[in-house]
Amino acid sequence: MTKYMTCINCPLGCQLQVEINGEIKVTGNKCKKGEDYAKNEIINPTRIITTTVKVKGGDRPLLSVKTDREVPKSKIFDIMKEINKVEAKAPINIGDIIIENVLGTGANVVATSRVERIKD
Repeated sequence: MTKYMTCINCPLGCQLQVEINGEIKVTGNKCKKGEDYAKNEIINPTRIITTTVKVKGGDRPLLSVKTDREVPKSKIFDIMKEINKVEAKAPINIGDIIIENVLGTGANVVATSRVERIKD
């Protein structure tokens, strides 16, 4: 089986051809990072999730968040369900953990922006 993909590890965007016949052979990469990227995409694809969560008592209704490490691609929809259940309470600072160890992945969902508390 042959798969084609574009490497996203650097600005070169190498066009990779990946042959899968018991072992994985990568061509088209200009560096080792491209080979590693392609193999990982075949064996264990992962992603950083970026999204927003609702905010209670803040000067904005939404807070931008992301996972602090890559998570298995197969768990993205389940993780999003967990994130969508959360309502963060202001004030919130960049780097604050909104969800710790989301779904046992070892990744935390952290704030990537600041939200001030509205004074009553």
